Amino acid sequence: MTRTQRRLFGGLLAPALIAAAACAGVVTSERPAAPQAAARLSWQSVDLGRAGADLAPGVAYSGGLWLGNAELQGLSDLKIVGQAREGRITALSVSDFGALVQFDMIVDGRERLTSARGFRISALTDPQGQPLQPKARADAEGLAVQDDGSVLVSFEGEHRIWSYGEGGAGRPVAVRHPEVDFANNAGMEGLATAPDGGWLVLGEDGGAWVCDPTACRALPQAPTTSRDGYRFTGADRDPSGAGWYVVERAYFPPIDMRVRVRHMAADGTLGPVLIALKSPARVDNFEAIAARAIPGGTQIFILSDDKANPLQQTLLLSFVLTREVGG
Repeated sequence: MTRTQRRLFGGLLAPALIAAAACAGVVTSERPAAPQAAARLSWQSVDLGRAGADLAPGVAYSGGLWLGNAELQGLSDLKIVGQAREGRITALSVSDFGALVQFDMIVDGRERLTSARGFRISALTDPQGQPLQPKARADAEGLAVQDDGSVLVSFEGEHRIWSYGEGGAGRPVAVRHPEVDFANNAGMEGLATAPDGGWLVLGEDGGAWVCDPTACRALPQAPTTSRDGYRFTGADRDPSGAGWYVVERAYFPPIDMRVRVRHMAADGTLGPVLIALKSPARVDNFEAIAARAIPGGTQIFILSDDKANPLQQTLLLSFVLTREVGG
């Protein structure tokens, strides 16, 4: 470990222990525990690598970060909350261990990702206000933030979608999800907003549905099986309103680690590959994607799930797409 890394981890140890102790307590109030005070978030800039990255014309790398925090583990999705202010973008994430995580992504005047700040974490709870246990009930995989601010979370193992209300601060209420017999560890990986207040659901092994309070309908052109070893792991709505951006992963470490980003039309048709990464490029277990409108196009962020494995990393990579590249 370098001197810089020791300094970063040393400064992080105390707040990490405080956050861990807070999360271990039993919530007895009628509302879930509020997020803890902002803890220090360590980060280091990373490049994309000199080989293994294939970006479509009109797509450019716009910076990346390695994120470090003792509680920042198992992150499975990523969404942007509100509008950027002075280069500060509020990001929301969920983890495999039943946590709701918030932090700020910082971009410069050229939309280049430069740093991250303001890490906060709180426990996702059950309808009685208790932290989710065991892990089989806490395995959050998908995240969507509705136009009214309601936070939807999809879980696998015990497959369900719960709404945690505005800002994720309420007790969860079950909402509709596809009536599909998902495999135990291959459930509703992708979750995103859809037109007219609905939500898109992606099955890891294939299948895409748009749900609302009354029903879920399958997108007729969406693939229903894995593709060349790739499986759906995340989705976010195209800021233009024309479909979604989806992330697909083929992850068989240490031999084969790949990820790609494509556009999905409203009927489920997948477009050409926009971003493709494989070793020796900067690649890990990417499961999360977020998109936002910027002047002249779209900015895409992808985030990796380290599975609490010391051999893996939490990576946050950013790309800028010109308007013509999208849907």
